[in-house]
Amino acid sequence: MPKIEEELDLEIDLEEPKMFKVLLHNDDYTSMEFVVDVLIHIFHKSHLESEQITLQIHAKGKAICGVYTFEIAHTKAQQVKQQAKENEFPLLATVEEDA
Repeated sequence: MPKIEEELDLEIDLEEPKMFKVLLHNDDYTSMEFVVDVLIHIFHKSHLESEQITLQIHAKGKAICGVYTFEIAHTKAQQVKQQAKENEFPLLATVEEDA
């Protein structure tokens, strides 16, 4: 049986995936300690960076916790929701497309 080699000249255009911001929102009930803990464990921030983001949330009403692909951003927002529910806090995490 003859060996047949076929060369394909395909050009594939790969696009960078759209990125999405995960934001945490301030409320009057969620403790700052809980927010710091969420930032450390879900968003893998350092303790210092977590405290800085928490103060920004408190002062400005919301802050960006990270920028991720669509699936990861929504997963992180769901993790925040679940963690908040388990600890009886109304902490809100939202996802917005990064400009």
